[in-house]
Amino acid sequence: MFHHVKDLQFNARVSRPDPRFANLLLEQFGGENGELAAAMQYFTQAYGAKLPHPDKYDMLMDIATEEFSHLEIVGATIQMLLKGVNGELKDAAEQSEIMQVMNGKAAKENIIHEALANPQFLTLSGGGPRLTNSQGIPWCSSYIHSNGDLTVDLRSNLASESRAKIVYEYLMQFTDDPYVKDTLSFLMTREVAHYSMFKAALDTIEPNFPPGVLQADPRFTQQYFNMSPANSVRGPWNEGTMPETGKEWIYVEDPIANVEETKGLTTKDKDMDKQLAETEKLNKELSEVKSEEVNRMQPEGVAQWSDYGQPKK
Repeated sequence: MFHHVKDLQFNARVSRPDPRFANLLLEQFGGENGELAAAMQYFTQAYGAKLPHPDKYDMLMDIATEEFSHLEIVGATIQMLLKGVNGELKDAAEQSEIMQVMNGKAAKENIIHEALANPQFLTLSGGGPRLTNSQGIPWCSSYIHSNGDLTVDLRSNLASESRAKIVYEYLMQFTDDPYVKDTLSFLMTREVAHYSMFKAALDTIEPNFPPGVLQADPRFTQQYFNMSPANSVRGPWNEGTMPETGKEWIYVEDPIANVEETKGLTTKDKDMDKQLAETEKLNKELSEVKSEEVNRMQPEGVAQWSDYGQPKK
């Protein structure tokens, strides 16, 4: 159940109208890395998490709701940046506050071609934000990553928060309004906070690598194929101990020769049968564990999402 409080989470303010920046800010309103995308991603992920991970369901719903709050902040900021368009659209251009910002030199036509990179502010929304990105492309549900496995979803969220953070960082370079920068700094910093929350939640799920249930095939786990022989570089991504597994990287200097020698990677070492058997055993064990996580939380009889304060049996 949502309850709307009319005060914004952060006191968004602007010093003066700035339609050009309002257009850029649409990226965080209806863009693929924006607040609506984040809110809907965590909102949809939460459903699948409720039974196996009720604690993570609570976290996802809290963060999703905060993202809706951030969407409201971004929309309010865009609206204030469009002051002079909304409400005065039918007035003569020379009488609007937007013209004062332009020193009164631009005509009505120039409001579209010079002041507004996105003419939809004038032609479709009457001077308000729309669910599009800065190029006018409508928001799309394909922006959402919700895969039904929390170890996958939480990693998607780490990437989502990282992208949103860098977009705010870029946006801050295109405005000199101290109030707008303050708002962007708040929103950017909350992305960092959410990143830390998702990382901490992922660390509480064991095992969480590799993502999902099935383990990696040991025949193909350790190889690093040197696909660009000229000026090749070595580093912890292709030499020494692998992260997570503790195994050693196998650097394949000549991938073409390796493929030919192994008949398309189909031959295997003598000890590989044992590793494959251990992997298959672990796959079965984890499958049972993951299935039991969900099944043991299934209610008997009539299913009911909320208990409305009733003590749990």
